[in-house]
Amino acid sequence: MGHRHEVQEGAYLVLGGSGRIKLDDDVLDLRKWDVVRVAPSVVRGFDAGPDGLELIAIGGSKPEGGDGERVDDRWPAQAP
Repeated sequence: MGHRHEVQEGAYLVLGGSGRIKLDDDVLDLRKWDVVRVAPSVVRGFDAGPDGLELIAIGGSKPEGGDGERVDDRWPAQAP
């Protein structure tokens, strides 16, 4: 499951563990102290590594009523 926003940017700081982030069709490995900035319209999703993935999500001011949109995305691979 992923999500995107209309106007809010996001930044993610990895505090512990490891994993991957999917940004639209690109997949990046994540490790401790990595920071990833994500533009609003980019669909993002996370996959924790074997030791989990601890992160802080940072965003701008939340618009009235919010602007997040869930996106069904079969990543990481899920059983049908």
